[in-house]
Amino acid sequence: MKNRFMVFVLMSILLTAGCATSGGASVEQKRAAVEKMRSDVLSKLYADKPDVQQQIVNSAGYAVFDNANVNVIIASFGGGYGVAVNRQTGARTYMNMAEAGIGLGIGAKDFSIVMVFHTQQALARFIEHGWAFGGNADAAAKHKHQGGAVAAEVVVDDVTVYSLTETGLALQAVLKGTKFWVDNDLN
Repeated sequence: MKNRFMVFVLMSILLTAGCATSGGASVEQKRAAVEKMRSDVLSKLYADKPDVQQQIVNSAGYAVFDNANVNVIIASFGGGYGVAVNRQTGARTYMNMAEAGIGLGIGAKDFSIVMVFHTQQALARFIEHGWAFGGNADAAAKHKHQGGAVAAEVVVDDVTVYSLTETGLALQAVLKGTKFWVDNDLN
């Protein structure tokens, strides 16, 4: 029973990840929904950490993703969508993401990720290969502007990653892998 539930959750998230940008029926409407999410997330991040705006201005590029995550006792699953922006060329690469992990946790949360790429090589590697592995330990109890969330700012291999929790109730310590890939329908 527990295995069926976990398979159901994983399949639901993976199927949702591909449709996550369904802010409209056309490709243009879906891109517009991603761009609105990007703008909203950056505005929130700049309000919380104003110095990040200058960091992005001086960067090779950045990526912004919206993600939903579910923790079920010893497993964690998530999926979402976003866009990577090359600051040098202005090129945008629309992408999807999915994650799975093992570890102790319970709950669900909606959060956003902002990645700042300090070199063109780091940005290109992310767009071309898109894998990210790592551990995650956080606690979130937040609904809109009420509550709080604790998450780490991480710097790895010429990339700084910021996590912003939108809503959710989760307590987790998880080792997980995340796959980012180019959304062929939106590019």
